[in-house]
Amino acid sequence: MSQVLPISNRESWPWPPAIQASALVHVVALGAGLFVSGAWPWAIGALVLNHAVITAAGLTPRSSLLGPNVTRLPASAVARREIAITIDDGPDPDVTPKVLDLLDAHGQRATFFCIAERVLEHPALAREIIARGHSIQNHTARHRHNFSFLGPRGFAREISRAQQVLEEVTGERPSCFRAPAGLRNPFLAPVLHRMGLSLISWTRRGFDTREGNPATVLSRLTDGLAAGDILLLHDGHAARTALGQPVILEALPKLLARVQADGLRAVTLPEGLST
Repeated sequence: MSQVLPISNRESWPWPPAIQASALVHVVALGAGLFVSGAWPWAIGALVLNHAVITAAGLTPRSSLLGPNVTRLPASAVARREIAITIDDGPDPDVTPKVLDLLDAHGQRATFFCIAERVLEHPALAREIIARGHSIQNHTARHRHNFSFLGPRGFAREISRAQQVLEEVTGERPSCFRAPAGLRNPFLAPVLHRMGLSLISWTRRGFDTREGNPATVLSRLTDGLAAGDILLLHDGHAARTALGQPVILEALPKLLARVQADGLRAVTLPEGLST
């Protein structure tokens, strides 16, 4: 069985201003409702608005209102002309090997946010990703569709299980985490903090789980492409082209050619985040 990290040491988490403000709104609204005549409608309205803002932040993958969220590589990586290509939802035995070949052919590196259950199904493929110079990071144990509704213990179980599996299979412990679809709630950031994981989203994405036109995917990834960008593609759950080809296999070669033409270099997230 996986070891679940204890839900403790809450005081060590530096609660972000938005969460502190939310707590203050609750206190003020409750006080007003109890001690100010006729204030209940206003208090309830304030609470509804507050929860709407917090919910919207959780449904916005690139938002930092709920805690630290890396959307771009740091200035040191920009100075080195680096970008990060991140590839989610694998490994996939039909797609991932071809993605690895394309990356090798262009001399570029990527970060694979892998689902732990898929790594258990294809351990040799996961080890090949590492052996070929790429990075595997945490994309949860099961990629649950209700992940963003979990509480602290649910987050801890799902993420720590993935940490254990990925480290046991690959020999490397992830330092980065990406939530399924980037969706989350205020309970996630403290759990990641205790586990020493950085939440990673992206600068731009191709929406390649539902867009089957490689040209459209490529345009979304390269429009304004610049050093420091974090790009999102998928080897698992990839949409298919009109000819039945996973769209990543059509878009990735042109993306890598554009990276080279622009004098950029694709590196793994641990490399790009280093200073």
